[in-house]
Amino acid sequence: MKKNNIILIGFMGVGKGTVARALVKNSSMYAIDTDDLIESMENRKIKKIFTIEGEPYFRSLEKKTALWLEENVQNTIISTGGGFFKQENLANIGTIIYLESSFEGILKRIKKAPNAKNKLKKRPLLQNKKEALKLYNNRKVEYEKVADIVVNVENKDINLVVKEILGKVNENN
Repeated sequence: MKKNNIILIGFMGVGKGTVARALVKNSSMYAIDTDDLIESMENRKIKKIFTIEGEPYFRSLEKKTALWLEENVQNTIISTGGGFFKQENLANIGTIIYLESSFEGILKRIKKAPNAKNKLKKRPLLQNKKEALKLYNNRKVEYEKVADIVVNVENKDINLVVKEILGKVNENN
């Protein structure tokens, strides 16, 4: 049975964390971030995990996190890392919302942030723009396949995005 969680998926830098925090202010839900959970569990940053252990190890931590979420989390907005959508039990955790934006829109959003340098630095897969674009194009199709709801967030006011998400989640339930 699907739980009453909202799972935000989408490409790195699309604004999943920002949207989650805005949703909390307009609902009775809590928010957690899968990357934050993994960093806490490992007591080190994602970038360091990728560098030292590699991507397969990181994906195994995502799997462990997904199983924990399914078992233990209710009434929560879950912002996820860019590749978390591949978890087999994702649909059991809650309603999956794909935050959609063009690749250029995502880069523009990151560069506009007050801490843009740090935001780019902490995303190892965004270091090579050509490779990142290829990854974006592959993932876009996959995000659409697993999503229950698609919300375009490009150049949209955060309050409008929140209203749209809450409206669509209520329709879906």
